Amino acid sequence: MALTLDTPLVSTQWLEEHLDDPALRIIDCSMVMQPNDDGTFGFVAATEVFSEGHICNSIYVDLGGELSDQNHEMSLMMPSPEVLAETLRLKGIGEGTAVVCYDRSNHAWASRVWWMLKTCGFDNAAVLNGGYKKWLAESRAISTEMTEYPEADSLPVKPRSQQMVDKERVLSALEKDDAQLLHSLPLPMFTGEVNAYGRPGRIPGSKHMYCENLLNAQDNTFIDHHEILSKYEAAGVSKDQPIIAYCGGGIAASANALALTLTGHDNVAVYDGSLSEWCADPNLPMEVD
Repeated sequence: MALTLDTPLVSTQWLEEHLDDPALRIIDCSMVMQPNDDGTFGFVAATEVFSEGHICNSIYVDLGGELSDQNHEMSLMMPSPEVLAETLRLKGIGEGTAVVCYDRSNHAWASRVWWMLKTCGFDNAAVLNGGYKKWLAESRAISTEMTEYPEADSLPVKPRSQQMVDKERVLSALEKDDAQLLHSLPLPMFTGEVNAYGRPGRIPGSKHMYCENLLNAQDNTFIDHHEILSKYEAAGVSKDQPIIAYCGGGIAASANALALTLTGHDNVAVYDGSLSEWCADPNLPMEVD
């Protein structure tokens, strides 16, 4: 019998009950922050921490490597849907499978992989609510054994290019005022107090919602979708207008995309290059408080 996921989030209890389902693919999407000598930071694969312990029957995917466009000058850019689909097919994801993504932080990495799957047209996927933090806190089983799923026969691609947009779409939104821009990083980066990408501040006219503000501090789960909607409304985010979420590299923005989906918003996009790309062009406008 097929395993169908009809919600963007699954609970730790649900996952534990389905760990041995042959149709389930569980993927650890975590990345590890690594400081640079110049005071900036980057992210590297979490293969070492994965080998030290992970959710049983899960595999690790390197979002910064195998799931990113290695021919692009910027890191963490989504490859073409066809290339991404083939990479995932070889890892066992395809027709007849269900995917649960998790990470070890605030769901942003897991949300990014979930969003890329949706951009390819694969909808039978969800994010583990509470992630690895909640799984460990509940003393659920972990493993150091390495799992390999059999290659899938096929992973059909039905691209939704409007869900992962580029700089030109953001410029169009500024010119035509036909979409709201949503900054997804901590408030000091939004105001310009902290400069992490070469030029401080935000894309002009942006609203703000740090993705971690949508989580329960007690167990790392998303707050109730009614509370999420109230927070967006308080931040001036309209439920009736298209939204383009961005951050530093399209990661935290994906967590906002998931949260907006939970509220029923069906016209959401992630700016793939985000501030890493935008700030690198001195001709593009920035705004600070």
